[in-house]
Amino acid sequence: MRILGIETSCDETAAAVVEDGRKILTNVVASSVELHQKTGGIIPEVAAREQLKCIIPVIQEAIRETQDVRRKTQEKKTSPVSRIAYHDIDAIAVTIGPGLIGSLLVGVETAKTLAYLWKKPIVPINHLQAHLYANWLMPENKEHRTKNIEPEFPAIGLVVSGGHTDLVLMKGHQQIKWLGGTRDDAAGECFDKTARILGLDYPGGPAIAASAAPFSILHSPFTIHLPRPMIHEDNFDFSFSGLKTALRRFAPQGKLTSELVIALAYEIQEAITDVLVAKTLRAAKKYQVKSILLAGGVTANPRLREKIQKALLSYDLFIPQVQLCTDNATFVAACAFFNFHPVPFSKIQADSSLEIEEVIK
Repeated sequence: MRILGIETSCDETAAAVVEDGRKILTNVVASSVELHQKTGGIIPEVAAREQLKCIIPVIQEAIRETQDVRRKTQEKKTSPVSRIAYHDIDAIAVTIGPGLIGSLLVGVETAKTLAYLWKKPIVPINHLQAHLYANWLMPENKEHRTKNIEPEFPAIGLVVSGGHTDLVLMKGHQQIKWLGGTRDDAAGECFDKTARILGLDYPGGPAIAASAAPFSILHSPFTIHLPRPMIHEDNFDFSFSGLKTALRRFAPQGKLTSELVIALAYEIQEAITDVLVAKTLRAAKKYQVKSILLAGGVTANPRLREKIQKALLSYDLFIPQVQLCTDNATFVAACAFFNFHPVPFSKIQADSSLEIEEVIK
């Protein structure tokens, strides 16, 4: 089954064609991050306007690339060339939430129109659940698999992005139990806000990771320790908003040297990743799971990937390849394959406040 995935929940405009929930045939993403860098964050109206410009060209490119892939495959087999077009797409999957309502509407209304014109079934997708399905895609995350080819249930899922930090228990497809999440700022949001305090670029996660890279504990003149919020509390909740306040004690305005920025960036990254790893490990032990799945844009952070692989050696750990952590449409299509419940296009609506455990039927 070939599914065309469409993703426009935030500032990315993405389309992809995935076969049987695992094989990526095409993956096209148009990002407006350069526009948002000028303002230090996403302006919803700007993102939606850019997506209006990009949505049709991105889908066309995804279909055209699929044609090229199919043609090359057929040529290798020395059989007649078969150009794949929308006729060869079996279904459409689209993110309906959560996200920015203007952005969601661009993708949802486009997908509904195509489903009507092409007479294809359409599957509405929960964006947060979809992130987890990056771990079913092959072969992009093969290098990070320890035992099994695919995750086994029950599994713990950690979804960390700019707007969400959630721990869930997956007992099966469409059997998701929310264990805990952030009470205020998400991990990615904290990266963005603390990066702004340090005068670093947007998005904050990659900027902080780059600034922290040259830090050396042995040679740094600074001794800095930021709090690890809620790390010892017996629950699966998170709280990162206090890190901004704590950071300001060490970062007086106008007095930030390059050495201090490096040291603070390192400590911010350590504080956030320490909490994420500790909570995930606690959940895995409590529920005696078979697999642990990471997902979301913050999962691209190299320090988080390093720490969690060392801490969870006894578990079957799945981490998507970096380019599949950030928003794209491959995992939207994969999620639709494993949770295939088409809905009449007329009944599909964007829902900006959708929760991670909500099952769409």
